[in-house]
Amino acid sequence: MPSMDDLLEDYKNILARIDLWFDRSLEAARPGQIACARGCNACCRGLFDITLLDALLLQQGFRTLPRSVREASLEQSRRRLDELRRRWPGFSAPYRLNAMPDEKWTEMPEDDETPCPLLGADGDCLIYLWRPMICRLHGLPNIDFSGEIFSREWCTKNFPDIDPLTLPELRWKFRRTFEEEIRLFRKFTSRLLGASVNELDTFIPTALLIDFAGTDWKNLKI
Repeated sequence: MPSMDDLLEDYKNILARIDLWFDRSLEAARPGQIACARGCNACCRGLFDITLLDALLLQQGFRTLPRSVREASLEQSRRRLDELRRRWPGFSAPYRLNAMPDEKWTEMPEDDETPCPLLGADGDCLIYLWRPMICRLHGLPNIDFSGEIFSREWCTKNFPDIDPLTLPELRWKFRRTFEEEIRLFRKFTSRLLGASVNELDTFIPTALLIDFAGTDWKNLKI
């Protein structure tokens, strides 16, 4: 696999700006309005998709963990993969969700309470500084300065007595940021696959199991 170090640095810069938006939103909110904070893991359950760029960054952070911690997370991921393969027998490495029909993976069970394999024994995220974009955006609605709504969902622990869609202090440059992320992702896929694509996704448990260096990415059917 070609080096992705420069693209990972650019992506970390995008994620750092999202973190600043989230921190400013926390500061602007009235006390008791936002429960989200490091250590809360109420949303770290079930399955949700992340990009392969997120997966590569996740693996970068994962390699910093002690071996015993990594092995425990990998064992959880392997058990999760076994469950997925019973549901989808054709789901195989490198675990691209886009290789399957949308209806197979876009409608995941809402009552799935399986913890993320990257939750530590204390409930904290083991790779917090490397966590995917969706983990950083979750909890608050994503509303652009223009008023365009990219996500109208928010954690039920937040905003118990107000509609956050009406709060101007939560708005941010989401359109510009997401456009920048897509351009970077197309550079990533062009370098990885030899072709630029807008979507290439996996799950967090399977992200830990992808062999980026050992996969013949250029010969994958996209």
